[in-house]
Amino acid sequence: MTKLFIARPAPPEVHAALEGYDVTYRTASTPLSVQEMQTALRDYDGVLPTLGDQFSADIFTSVDTPRCKILANFGVGYNHIDVDAARRAGVQVSNTPGAVTDATADIAMTLMLMTARRAGEGERLVRSGNWAGWEPSQLLGMHLTGKTVGIVGMGRIGQAVARRCHFGFEMNVKYYSRSAKTLSFTAEHVDDLRVLAASVDVLVVAVPGGDDTHHLINAEILAAMQPHGLLVNIARGNIVDEAALIEALQNNTIGGAGLDVYEFEPNVPEALRALDNAVLLPHLGTSSREVRVDMWMMAVENLKAGVEGAEPPNLV
Repeated sequence: MTKLFIARPAPPEVHAALEGYDVTYRTASTPLSVQEMQTALRDYDGVLPTLGDQFSADIFTSVDTPRCKILANFGVGYNHIDVDAARRAGVQVSNTPGAVTDATADIAMTLMLMTARRAGEGERLVRSGNWAGWEPSQLLGMHLTGKTVGIVGMGRIGQAVARRCHFGFEMNVKYYSRSAKTLSFTAEHVDDLRVLAASVDVLVVAVPGGDDTHHLINAEILAAMQPHGLLVNIARGNIVDEAALIEALQNNTIGGAGLDVYEFEPNVPEALRALDNAVLLPHLGTSSREVRVDMWMMAVENLKAGVEGAEPPNLV
């Protein structure tokens, strides 16, 4: 019988969809250990891993002739899997792209609003018991309507963020990507990231993770931003040079940052946690039940196709 390994606790919908297979459901929510990853490749026909399961080249080379045919990743990002090494080992890799688009874009807007309107500071003030009541100059932030947003990466998620900004907040949209896009709204393509950073009020990071985008947002880009400019990262933590960002926030050379991801996640430096001009969320990008179930079911369909010898719908 086909053996499957599910690396995190799964909802009832997944159990129902995989009836008839020999499935091992892992009960821990922590990343897989090296031994668990080796066992998964060696003893199972298909594996459903997720962020944190570091399937490096060394993991693949440590297992002679893997039984596993597919790693059906739960999530749109897959930079925790060495895809080239997987292919050399005869293992397909898939992801769950479409299901996460709107939920992740919503978190971008949440971070933009919270950072611009200083909502995190306000919530902490109320909880502290020290709020003395309304007064005209209290926690003055930035009004988003009519401002200019810069989207770094104009894929599915970048476009979803841009639409919300354009239609919902009447914001001017500029974007940085490899090529200009055909869009249903007005947006300016900028082919120089430094120029983009200097010309917008909010800079939103929405590019995929990987070697090509590691520290794409570095000290030079941060220095180019306007003093009131806000940085929002909903992509991968290591796209932003975290040390350079902390320095910019400490020195108030930018207005603030809204982060849902971190360079060394789940470790968030104390220096970053101490900053009032940073809004910090615990990787909530896709955290709604409906979206997570959709992601699970998309991963399951990829998994089934892979073990049955068909091409997964979302092969990477």
